[in-house]
Amino acid sequence: MTHSLARSARGYLAVAALVATTPVSAAIAVGSWNLKHLGWNNGKRLDAVAEVARGADLWALEEVMDESAVTELEHELERQTSEEWSSMASHAVGRNSYRESYAYLWRDSAVAYTQGAVVYLDPGDLFAREPYLAEFRDKDTGDKIAMAAVHIVYGEGRADRTPEIRELASIWEWMREVYPDSARVIAGDFNLPPSNTAWQSLRDTGAQPAITRGATTLSETNGRYASLYDNFWYDPAELNVAVSGIVRFPEMLGIDHATARDIVSDHAPIYLTTGNAQAGFEGADQISGEGDHASAAGAGCIDLDTASADDLDRLPNVGPARAQNIIDGRPWGSVDDLTRISGIGDARAHEIAESELVCD
Repeated sequence: MTHSLARSARGYLAVAALVATTPVSAAIAVGSWNLKHLGWNNGKRLDAVAEVARGADLWALEEVMDESAVTELEHELERQTSEEWSSMASHAVGRNSYRESYAYLWRDSAVAYTQGAVVYLDPGDLFAREPYLAEFRDKDTGDKIAMAAVHIVYGEGRADRTPEIRELASIWEWMREVYPDSARVIAGDFNLPPSNTAWQSLRDTGAQPAITRGATTLSETNGRYASLYDNFWYDPAELNVAVSGIVRFPEMLGIDHATARDIVSDHAPIYLTTGNAQAGFEGADQISGEGDHASAAGAGCIDLDTASADDLDRLPNVGPARAQNIIDGRPWGSVDDLTRISGIGDARAHEIAESELVCD
């Protein structure tokens, strides 16, 4: 059952804010996935996408280029699961000629859409792609979750991304007014790791990232991932998150990274479970996040804060001089922060991250 809901937040009446006293005990699996130009004529295999997507009950989708592709994905999920699914998409958002939509997709037996599907008004015109928000209800418990789907602009560097990241604190507070009885979740592709200082304004509201370890972008090398850009932000005082993690879908589908990037996406989906819900990513190599504190980095990885100069010299674009610069600049929040060193720009920092040599 496809919904066509893409209203603007303009004129939406704010209601009295209520502060949750106990966390919501919903029992559903929630996912978020940047599906890399879903709807373009790019050879995407919707049957493969659905095989992964069937593992969660509610999805926020980014990089939707054609709403009809979401409807096709919904029908493919119904074919594979023999269950009813529903979906809805925003209108296209973006600046200049490049525009994309967001979408929500959910399993009807577990989740119901309740109200408030809106594209954020963005009064300061800070977002290149204004987030898309909606409220959902767990059919078993009656608890509600308000979602905001976000795709932060990549731009020329981190400085282009930080204004949007900081504005998420305003969206967070606005969600409390519009969805006063719901636990809030901001989900999406943020193009910035959760360790970056730009997140402090959102952290100050009580929100925290669900995933703090691992990486979500498929590198060209099988089994290697770079950059923890995809995440959920939530308040543990509002929502009981049991497990969160990253689904390494190429391993799940039995395909190599090059094929996965061509026919599915260059981003791995992320998920969280609430209450006693179980995610259904059968056969997937799942890197868990905050839920069970599993480490995503293998033995022998290079820790930017403790490694010797000789070990740091093993990293791409890092010779003896830059190794000493890294030692002198400790502590480091993430590989992205290495751009503080002269000669290491965004492109070189990205190569260091993609090497998978650095501890996550």
